[in-house]
Amino acid sequence: MEDAELERIRNQRLAQLQSQYSKEGGDAEAQRAKQEQAKEETKHAILSQILDQQARARLNTLLLGKPEKGQMVEAMLLNMARSGRIAQKISEPELIQLLESIASTQSNKTSVKFDRRRAAIDSDDDDF
Repeated sequence: MEDAELERIRNQRLAQLQSQYSKEGGDAEAQRAKQEQAKEETKHAILSQILDQQARARLNTLLLGKPEKGQMVEAMLLNMARSGRIAQKISEPELIQLLESIASTQSNKTSVKFDRRRAAIDSDDDDF
């Protein structure tokens, strides 16, 4: 599906939802839902402009597997796009490189040390 066609479908759906909400009286919850949907549409439009198809698929897979990390990467990409640091579409290898650089900066390694000698001394099997 072409980006222009996808954008046309999104705009058509947004207009349909706007007309539906205006008929219902536009209560606060409906307005909030409308704003949230418009925000999501904008986010998806920006991501489709800055990521090629394979990179977008990789990001969606990341969002399914690790939602927190995926949302963090999405936010970072959106900030980069808004600040003008992305000149061309990001390919899948470039996205993988970006993910690896994020992983290297966030390496929170947790280690658990188990002292076997202390565990042997504090055994519950003591006979008195």
